[in-house]
Amino acid sequence: MKHHTGSIEVITGSMFCGKTDELIRRLRRASIARQKVQVFKPIIDIRYSVEKVTSHAGSEYSAIPIQKAKEILDNLDQDTTVVAIDEAQFFDNELIPITQKLADQGLRVIVAGLDTDFRSEPFGSMPVIMAKAEVVDKLHAICMVCGEPASRTQRLVNGQPAHYNDPIVIVGASELYEARCRKHHIVPRE
Repeated sequence: MKHHTGSIEVITGSMFCGKTDELIRRLRRASIARQKVQVFKPIIDIRYSVEKVTSHAGSEYSAIPIQKAKEILDNLDQDTTVVAIDEAQFFDNELIPITQKLADQGLRVIVAGLDTDFRSEPFGSMPVIMAKAEVVDKLHAICMVCGEPASRTQRLVNGQPAHYNDPIVIVGASELYEARCRKHHIVPRE
């Protein structure tokens, strides 16, 4: 079933807010509606499974692991109507024109990823994709310090907040990261 017009939907927020669960929910609904779905994920994300997107809660959906955004076009089946991209912040900026091209061709493009890195700075191509999207849903987790809504990702090194100058990309889960609210998000600069 082809869509009449294409669109870009973004699911974003901090780690542990349910982005991948929401992505999988939308993909299952598209499959029930007999739409052809293809899912792509960065090859560096091997936390749970190489060929599946998997939420921290254990939901999963088959995916094609790729190195660069252009591989989406190389691996796209002709009859696909829904393209999903998980952990989009890890892809190069070529993802921006690719999502635009797919939407312009009438596909529904669903992008899930962190909007900010552990420093609370805009992450990768996500800010531009969010600006160009028809729909943006920002989800919130629960602050691990106070229990309030959390919009930030705290990286921890030996139980202490990571320094601002630490590497941006370190793939991990609860052993390295936790959700924090604005008040409890700490990033030392010295």
